[in-house]
Amino acid sequence: MEQKNRITEGVIWKQLLIFFFPIVIGTFFQQVYNTADSIVVGRFVGKEALAAVSGSVNQIVTLIVEVFVGLTSGASVIIAQFYGAKDHKNLNRTLHTAYAFAIVTGAIVGLIGFWITEKVLIAMKTPSELMADSVIYLHIYFCGMIFNIVYNMGASILRAVGDSRRPLYVLIMTCGLNIFFDIMLVVFLKMGVMGVAIATVSCQGISACMVTWILIKGNSLFRLKIREIRFYMASLQSVLRIGIPAALEATMYTIANLIIQIFVNGLGTDTVAAWGTFAKIDAIYWMVVNSFGIAITTFVGQNYGAGKIQRMRKSVKVCLLMSYGAAILVSAALYGFAEPLYRLFTTDSNVVRIGADMMHFLLPSYFMYVVIGILSGALRGAGRVLVPMLLTCGGVCLIRIAWMFGVFPVYSGIKTIMLSYPVSWGITAVLFIIYYFKKFPKTEEQILQ
Repeated sequence: MEQKNRITEGVIWKQLLIFFFPIVIGTFFQQVYNTADSIVVGRFVGKEALAAVSGSVNQIVTLIVEVFVGLTSGASVIIAQFYGAKDHKNLNRTLHTAYAFAIVTGAIVGLIGFWITEKVLIAMKTPSELMADSVIYLHIYFCGMIFNIVYNMGASILRAVGDSRRPLYVLIMTCGLNIFFDIMLVVFLKMGVMGVAIATVSCQGISACMVTWILIKGNSLFRLKIREIRFYMASLQSVLRIGIPAALEATMYTIANLIIQIFVNGLGTDTVAAWGTFAKIDAIYWMVVNSFGIAITTFVGQNYGAGKIQRMRKSVKVCLLMSYGAAILVSAALYGFAEPLYRLFTTDSNVVRIGADMMHFLLPSYFMYVVIGILSGALRGAGRVLVPMLLTCGGVCLIRIAWMFGVFPVYSGIKTIMLSYPVSWGITAVLFIIYYFKKFPKTEEQILQ
């Protein structure tokens, strides 16, 4: 597969944008894909169903997706480094190991998740009126878990070699199908939350097949061969060395948010619906910042493999500037259109009011996260994963958990919950800046350190 974006050559900001835009557009369609479920449920089923899909269910699904996105990043980094170094033997071994890993773990997680669904929802103190719909959605979701993980692995591999366009085409197609299935199953066939879940899993299956087909049709230097899907232990160790810390980082993020969700669940159905919908709306912001994070991981990984250290360092600076500009613009737009955005999801005036207040309170602090997202992506691309994981777990996750158990009982309310976010971002950003300047490679001699 010939690299078209020339990540290791050319003007950095131009190549970053060429690589970034398909990622962010693809992430946008992924968000449309996810948000369509909430809009259809909120409009045509009711606020209880919206709260079920957007509340505890959303946190559980996010936890699972983030864990496996973290694990797939291990394959992405290693493949990017081998691709930059033109090491085709290890490149293909890592490709086939990554696919074997996705298939096996997808099957295992699907079975376990199906079995423990109700227990987890009870532990999260999910309101009784939301329990039935939440169980139905998650049972169907876990039945299709293998599709979710295979798609994420395949798309991550394609982006690692500089192909950010074809994953975009897959997402655009499946996004359209998901909206069509949502309307048919929920609006016309009146299947409620079950219909939304079936639509989601069906489209995940289609996207997994399409990405796999793209990799099978690759060139002789980089091609997925079904008969060669197996575990190469050296490749698996390399993938897990990067992937496990990234997955733990994502896990801690989401566990902290799950704990926060438990406290939110105690504030009533309207607040649960507003909080869950907020996560759908502000995902527009996260898709931009996280797309820059994905882009810089690939840029650093390929230039690291090619030994182009100064280009690697310069790309981080350029990416930071671009990310800050985009983050400020998106935050301002969301702030200004808070109420109209909420009205897309629900006609309940109290949910809209609570949600708009949430957005106006939190959005001004979102710029603080940018340095965390970009520097952690850059460090991961250079193979530095353990300390960034510890910084994130301690600086973001543990602070939020401590805040909820220490501050919330004294000053209870949704604003106290929201304040845990800027506090944790600010502390973690400072820690990342210090570590980056001390440990990010400055010379070729530091590559092997």
